[in-house]
Amino acid sequence: MSKNTRVPGYMQSKAARNTRGIIGDREIRFKCSLQNTILDVLRGRPGWQEVPGPNIQQQNSQQNNKPAAGSQTSTQPQDGKGTKTGYQPVPPIQRNSDGDWDFYWCDREWLHQNYDTMFLHEHQKILHFRNHYELTRKNLMVKNLKRLKKQTEREQGKSEGLSFDFHPTTYELPSEYHIFVEEFKRNPGITWIMKPAAKSQGKGIFLFRRLKDITDWKKGEYQPLTDTTREVPETYVVQRYIENPYLIGGRKFDIRIYVLVVSYNPLKVWLYRDGFARFSNTRFSLDSIEDAYVHLTNVSVQKNAPDYDPEKGCKWSTMRLRQYLTAKHGSEAVKKVFKGIDNIITKGLQSVQKIIINDKHCFEMYGYDILLDSDLKPWLIEINASPSLTASGKEDYELKFGLLNDLLNVLDLENRLTGKEKRIGGWDLLWDDGPVLADDGNMECTTNGTSVTTANSFLGCHNDRKRQLREIYTSAQAIKKT
Repeated sequence: MSKNTRVPGYMQSKAARNTRGIIGDREIRFKCSLQNTILDVLRGRPGWQEVPGPNIQQQNSQQNNKPAAGSQTSTQPQDGKGTKTGYQPVPPIQRNSDGDWDFYWCDREWLHQNYDTMFLHEHQKILHFRNHYELTRKNLMVKNLKRLKKQTEREQGKSEGLSFDFHPTTYELPSEYHIFVEEFKRNPGITWIMKPAAKSQGKGIFLFRRLKDITDWKKGEYQPLTDTTREVPETYVVQRYIENPYLIGGRKFDIRIYVLVVSYNPLKVWLYRDGFARFSNTRFSLDSIEDAYVHLTNVSVQKNAPDYDPEKGCKWSTMRLRQYLTAKHGSEAVKKVFKGIDNIITKGLQSVQKIIINDKHCFEMYGYDILLDSDLKPWLIEINASPSLTASGKEDYELKFGLLNDLLNVLDLENRLTGKEKRIGGWDLLWDDGPVLADDGNMECTTNGTSVTTANSFLGCHNDRKRQLREIYTSAQAIKKT
């Protein structure tokens, strides 16, 4: 390798890339675009100090009229008596001058407007890769998965392509309308689902069984393409609806899984142990395909249901779900389910590994949405670049607080770890330029005393994160002293 070849930061040795040493002698300065749990985490982290910026200044201009959404009176869930629960957010501390930050939890819009014109110093970290949408836009996600599948079949054979059979038949509209019509006619009577390619929280989604329900997306072969008066429909994806979802208590659910990517070249992926299953508020039935409360599990949709109970909610922890499935189907069946989920995570990221603009300053926390069918087969529904960090209750707040605090521990701006850890708090290293195996004798997710996994993947397993953090920091400190 020539001296002029740019080596990605995560391919460098720990010593070579530790040019940020000056941070160890001062506070870590952060900016944050959001006013929810992440701001509580950042403000409560020892040695971290908030600095102003355009986003923060815009938000501060509203504080004369109402409390800030990130203050103690807002982000933290309360019980029915108005008593604050969970962690106690730290009030804003004195801020430094504008423009000098080490860590920025920015929103996607800010990144798109500023990334190409800004210079990042060696030590700076920022949320989102430049073209993260290659994986999180529904149409691009499917396109990239299809391309990698074809490449795999070409290089390794058709049988290897079966490992990509985890997303429903999908077409982009209006560009693939005529191809979809052919598929529609080959499968009369089945249900399809329409989704906007670039929206979230269940917005714009509907189910249909008749072509006349989607005439707005009809391909314009019979209209001049130069007709500027014709309104171009919004890009959607149409997918074959999974008509046999796995039901618990008669209700449909999907699973929200958190995945952290700190590098695409080489690919380095962390999987968080905790997540949750999101249930619909109404019993499942194909007789009412127009009822969003039956078919969409998004909390933003379900909370508007007439009989929604905010105290009870519509969530299970992934640990509770794993225990339920194990009790009902046995450990081997559940092991197969979660191995399939690991495959979905890695294949999705590999499909964009050569497309994403890798930058050692960037990281990404994805929210994978997985659905199980009645045969316990996991299906990829979508991948979110900005999974919601607003808590819906005490347990949700504690999950997200730990999730985000441990994310900062993985990034390790304080330089307290060795860089060789396989587990940091609730995050397990799933992929490090190849699959990561669990240490021998790891019994953290067991059934009848027998380990149920060999991969370093513990989704839905015990998460004693605080004890584990104490141990790894003590061990790392001892290693560094020697």
